[in-house]
Amino acid sequence: MRRLFLILRLLLAAVFLYAAYTKLRQPWLLFAMSIDAYQLLPEWAVLTLGRTIPWLELALGLLLAAGIAVRYTAAAATVLLALFFGIMLQAYIKGMGIDCGCFGLGEKISPLTLTRDGVFLAMAIVLAIGNSKSTAQVSTAAVPGV
Repeated sequence: MRRLFLILRLLLAAVFLYAAYTKLRQPWLLFAMSIDAYQLLPEWAVLTLGRTIPWLELALGLLLAAGIAVRYTAAAATVLLALFFGIMLQAYIKGMGIDCGCFGLGEKISPLTLTRDGVFLAMAIVLAIGNSKSTAQVSTAAVPGV
């Protein structure tokens, strides 16, 4: 199980680092335009998220790669990926035909992107739950009399 968690952690780290890289190498306003295409947020929120999400993805990727606070980092990754997945699914169901914004510009929301992001979400869930259980087992094993 430890190998599985290591592989999941490193794969998710690579995904977040690549997502951050593709967004940070372009002007932040391009990513903000991708966010705006979903038509869910006011302009101030779109601009704020356009500037901050790539840095959040970079931080999550670095923390996962380094194995720092994996339990909390995996939980944060799960929440972020669930949010992204839900918003993409809603846009796809509405037939919006927009770029997902996942890895920069030029990738329309499709069954393939939804499947890929669903797999990423499942990986994050497994890592978060598995890490939480293994941490709980270690914690109880370390307490005498428990």
